[in-house]
Amino acid sequence: MHPTAVCAKAAELNLTVIRTQSPKDEGLYNALRELAPDLIVVVAYKILPPRIYKLPRLGAINIHASLLPKYRGAAPINWALINGDTETGLTSFRLKKTVDTGDIILQRRYPVFDNDNFDSLYERLSEESGPFLLETLDRLESGVFRPIPQDDALATPAPRITAEDALIDFGFPADNVRNFIRGLSTVPGACTWFRGTKVKILACNVAESTPPHGTRPGSVLDDRKRLVIACAGSAIEVTSIVPEGKRAMDGASFLNGFRPEPGEVFGERTATAERKH
Repeated sequence: MHPTAVCAKAAELNLTVIRTQSPKDEGLYNALRELAPDLIVVVAYKILPPRIYKLPRLGAINIHASLLPKYRGAAPINWALINGDTETGLTSFRLKKTVDTGDIILQRRYPVFDNDNFDSLYERLSEESGPFLLETLDRLESGVFRPIPQDDALATPAPRITAEDALIDFGFPADNVRNFIRGLSTVPGACTWFRGTKVKILACNVAESTPPHGTRPGSVLDDRKRLVIACAGSAIEVTSIVPEGKRAMDGASFLNGFRPEPGEVFGERTATAERKH
């Protein structure tokens, strides 16, 4: 067991650290009640029971990586990229019983760049969240603002992405497939099947060439220098791929090592692969 970076820094600063297996533990509740906090700040943690988030004088707040009520849920950054959004943001809000529905304290908008993937956008929003939290605390301390209720009619979900959700569907246009891949790169990683084994595609571009009419989505196109895969009326050029049990490589290296034939299909799951996985 290793402490998180926050836990390690807290110990270095001689701050009190309370370890718990569950936010529902009686020991956690009693420890917080004894501390009598003015405010609780929650970032990337489990759902707090009402008796805990109602303890502080100023309540409990959360920092969420979207412009709420858009993308309520566990994976707002992933879904913003998957959907091809060009803008996202941070939202601070008061905790309520229903997840990500509390009144908004502060919001800030940030651009999503075309070359962003999950890793880069996550890192940028993480860096921005520190100053954003301090500004939120200043606003709370001033007491001269009114939290804004969220409009539930505008809410969209951002559920946690499972392994099955990460499977690439080449039946969509190349733009959609590329957004899906960048939205899952590198965590958990968009995946597909090739010759009965699972591979992850971490990066791609929309290919300039288009497949001949009637080409099956997922088919390898005839290109000796690039790994080009057919999508719906379009194609992607794979620039980073991870074969099962191997390190990430570029498309040209995959071509040289695996020598896929034109017409071979990504996405077919064989009976052997079914038993294996």
